[in-house]
Amino acid sequence: MLSELAIKKFAIIEDIRIRFQQGLSVLTGETGAGKSIIIQAVNLLLGSRASADLVRTGEETAELEACFDITPDSEPAQLLAAQGMETDDTLIIRRLITRSGKSRIFINSRQSTLEFLKRLTRNLAGISSQHAHQGLLREENHLDILDEFAGTMALRREVADLYKTIMPLNTRIQNLEEEKIRQEAHLELIQFQVDEIQAAAIQPEEDLVLEKRKEKLSNAARIFEAVNGTVHAVYDKEGAVIEQLSSLAAGIHRFGSADQTLARTADRLNAIILDLQDVVDSLRDYSLEIDLDPESLDAVDLRLDLISRLKRKYGGSLDALFETYEALQQQLDQTLGMDRQIRELMDQKKALEDRIRQKALDLSTKRKQAGTRLAELACAELAALEMGKARFQVDISHEFSEREQDICTRNGHKILATGMDRACFMLSPNPGEAPRPLAKIASGGELSRIVLALKAVLSRKQSFETLIFDEVDAGIGGAVSEKVGLKLAALAEQHQVICITHLAQIAKYGLHQFRISKQIVNGRTCTDIVPLASLEERVEEIARMMGGEKITDATRTHARELLTQKT
Repeated sequence: MLSELAIKKFAIIEDIRIRFQQGLSVLTGETGAGKSIIIQAVNLLLGSRASADLVRTGEETAELEACFDITPDSEPAQLLAAQGMETDDTLIIRRLITRSGKSRIFINSRQSTLEFLKRLTRNLAGISSQHAHQGLLREENHLDILDEFAGTMALRREVADLYKTIMPLNTRIQNLEEEKIRQEAHLELIQFQVDEIQAAAIQPEEDLVLEKRKEKLSNAARIFEAVNGTVHAVYDKEGAVIEQLSSLAAGIHRFGSADQTLARTADRLNAIILDLQDVVDSLRDYSLEIDLDPESLDAVDLRLDLISRLKRKYGGSLDALFETYEALQQQLDQTLGMDRQIRELMDQKKALEDRIRQKALDLSTKRKQAGTRLAELACAELAALEMGKARFQVDISHEFSEREQDICTRNGHKILATGMDRACFMLSPNPGEAPRPLAKIASGGELSRIVLALKAVLSRKQSFETLIFDEVDAGIGGAVSEKVGLKLAALAEQHQVICITHLAQIAKYGLHQFRISKQIVNGRTCTDIVPLASLEERVEEIARMMGGEKITDATRTHARELLTQKT
């Protein structure tokens, strides 16, 4: 319950403080006195965006404060506890708006954010103003109202969460498919290049190895001749090197016993002879391995030509060729792997779409049932407001999907974040007329009563403790205003109701009445608010509302009758 409201330096309000109680409180006063500014202040305390032009002329800061009585088990109390804030069954919201347009928010003396303020006040108070009336004409708001009544907001959020998961998945699948198409255009070339490099089976530094082999094969005949000539000279021919060394070693060895130096020299010559024999054996083995086949050289040349061609084609070196091969292979694997990725993502999408379809269908079923019930209750409320012949209905329609990327039901109905339904409030004011959208037929008086009727119906479902009405009497009068007053009084039995009104027939039902007036103080316009505590004060104000500036005794008598003989 809103127990107190304080407004300072705000628009034409200098400094006022209002204490509210349970039941129906009515705020009355002349046009332009500042009644709607009070509603604007409450809206800001509930989380509306602030504007610098709301700060009173000549002032630097506007200050707004509201005190709500809350219960320990209420949602606001739980939110405060989660933030580590003390509640003491009281919620104090304070908001400062500076001339620069900046706004500071304090909740129970602790600075907070606009986002948290909106969460905290979501169910504290419901305001029905001229803006709300116009909002009722916008079809995009009807689904919100229906879901509030149906109690399907949680299910709707589940649908929205699934939708927000599926749509990026859709985009990812589409991007992969487009990339796959682009890649497939080059896939044949990439596959050819990979196969070409793969078939060559080139080894690291193979070009260097082949260059050396080519040089050896090119000189094979001369090498063979040199090797065999060496073997012949050292070992095979008459008077070969080994034969001569053996003879020399034998000659020196005969005198080895006489001189140790000669003995050692003879031993060294014998060692040299053994080494030469090893050299000869090695050269003979080597000569057997010399490839004298011209086709071998041709094969090396062909291999070198292949490697050179691939090096020129793929980067200029073997290292560049290998890097290119890795990149091509990765691109090929990525392209070929896209099918697998797309299949996996499509499987995920299908599972999510199955879930969102079922939830959207469940949501639609609940909405249709609630729409029928809302229409019945609204018609009953309208009847109590002198619109007994009016027929109110909730039209629920669906949009067919036109794009492949759309999420849709099996019947082709498009599913959005709000589900598969579109809701439109329809009204037939008179018998024999087909129901039409509210925006096309509702007059100001009809719209005011429709807003009040819906508020009366929705208040049974919503947890608002405080209902605030501004402009609820727009376009109505006479017997209709009496009915509106009675309806407000009935709502006040279950909720705290605050109503701004210009009609005495409505004001008389208030348990509490405040007069809002505008006056000039020190050359400046100021709004003042006074609680009318006595019957005589209320009689005077009701008489003013009925008779204007000239209040007669007859008007006062009528006003007294209104207050004392409520129907």
